[in-house]
Amino acid sequence: MRTLLLASRNGHKLREFARLAAPRGWRIEPLPEGVALPPEEGDTFAANALGKARAAAAATGRVAIADDSGIEAAALGGRPGVRSARFAGEHATDADNLAKLLREAPAGSALAYVCALAWVDPANGRERVFEGRCTGTLAARPAGDGGFGYDPAFVPDDDAGTRTMAQLSDAEKDAISHRGRAVRALLDWLSA
Repeated sequence: MRTLLLASRNGHKLREFARLAAPRGWRIEPLPEGVALPPEEGDTFAANALGKARAAAAATGRVAIADDSGIEAAALGGRPGVRSARFAGEHATDADNLAKLLREAPAGSALAYVCALAWVDPANGRERVFEGRCTGTLAARPAGDGGFGYDPAFVPDDDAGTRTMAQLSDAEKDAISHRGRAVRALLDWLSA
């Protein structure tokens, strides 16, 4: 089985990446302890993802992947965007961020989940970024116990607008999610 080093310590992301990669014959390895990642200070998801992948590749000498992802609310001019994890403040929890989105954007307004997935090879300096998007609308109130982040209030268009991401099974979510689409694009490219 081939391996990819994921520049993340987020347990939710590690499990999701592992689940997405395994059927295609890839194993996801977590970032080794002691490898420092840069702060997410870029203006785009791609800039943040590339910064993390470059740091992991430089520190380990291995090909590394990293993602930056978040939610864009049309009613808020695309916010929170790259600040999705810090929307309610620097040390905000998922619940804090979700509550702020529900306060500031109207129910039924358009949303998009965005994932930029960077691949960096330190041996030759090659870099690629793959983007995945999933569109939907904001639920009136949170529903479901699955997923994480904004999932309890994100109603994906691909599910006929009846359930939130947090109400979908892992397999259903993986088939339509922004991260699922980005990972499949990367693995398709690696297999080509």
